[in-house]
Amino acid sequence: MVILGIDPGTAITGYGAVEYVRSRCRALGYGSIRTEATQPTPERLLHIYNSVCGLIDLYSPEALSVEKLFYGRNVQSAMAVGQARGVVILCAAQHGVPVYEYTPTAVKLGVTGEGRATKEQVQYMIKALLDLDEAPRPDDVADALGLAICHALVGSTAKAWQSAREV
Repeated sequence: MVILGIDPGTAITGYGAVEYVRSRCRALGYGSIRTEATQPTPERLLHIYNSVCGLIDLYSPEALSVEKLFYGRNVQSAMAVGQARGVVILCAAQHGVPVYEYTPTAVKLGVTGEGRATKEQVQYMIKALLDLDEAPRPDDVADALGLAICHALVGSTAKAWQSAREV
């Protein structure tokens, strides 16, 4: 099974493609999609959309995992993440890829076995589980890989976002 993890953001969107076979995870590819703050928001979102659609075409994932939207104190930041998240989900829906949402706590629990793990502990486990030479950078990339690993390890109990099927 191939899972594409996406950590959406308007400045940096992290991605990680993971293959899960026989209880083992293997990184197929990972990196970041970057946009410039000087670009108009519609252009930034279009770049994210086109890039994610390209990743779906490249890796042909059977599932896409994304972080559940968290509303913090900074409403403007939450709205920007929500916009980036929206284009990611749209792209997945257009390609027929089911979307699974995970909270940061669920990702920490799925990757490390501890819901209150530190970022360093999560990155250490990602590095170990994927047999990487070093922890992926920036944090957005590590978070995306964590989302993919979380779905691989606990995905059988996850619930797909079923907006199309609820109609």
